[in-house]
Amino acid sequence: MPVAAREASIYTGITIAEYFRDMGYSVAVMADSTSRWAEALREMSGRLEEMPGEEGYPAYLSSRLASFYERAGIVKLNCSGERIGSVTAIGAVLPPGGDMSEPVAQATLRIVKVFWGLSAQLAYRRHFPAIDWLTSYSLYSEKLAEWFRYNVGEEWNDLRAAAQRILQEEAQLDEIVRLVGHGRIILP
Repeated sequence: MPVAAREASIYTGITIAEYFRDMGYSVAVMADSTSRWAEALREMSGRLEEMPGEEGYPAYLSSRLASFYERAGIVKLNCSGERIGSVTAIGAVLPPGGDMSEPVAQATLRIVKVFWGLSAQLAYRRHFPAIDWLTSYSLYSEKLAEWFRYNVGEEWNDLRAAAQRILQEEAQLDEIVRLVGHGRIILP
């Protein structure tokens, strides 16, 4: 796609989603690669001879990403008493070489505060969805703790913490098995 089309695509997608939201639908928008969109933004910024920011991206990269994600949400439509619509925005970040410290990934993580890390190893083992529980996280868990305690169960937070410890221990044991081999492990 031409650079201008790639740069405009994310806005076109969210605008179409808002159109259907305003009709009373619940819409999910998946931005296939906000990294490619940001690269187009960087290229357009360079052509306009704007002052580059970190790694050549424009200084306003974070605000443009935020303006995309902030358009998601639930609205009560004025035209029809009880009718509501919603937009859920899901952005895929594909940093070069999987480097999560690059500007697009870091700006996205600061804005959305939720990260689902996909694992090529899990996908290779046909484990779908290939969400890696060790790299994925949510910064909303503490804010939602009371809701889960009331709506799911009193022990929700303790069980969640225990499950995370078990998954971390499983990953450590799996690493040992890969290093040592299957037949050489002696358990106490």
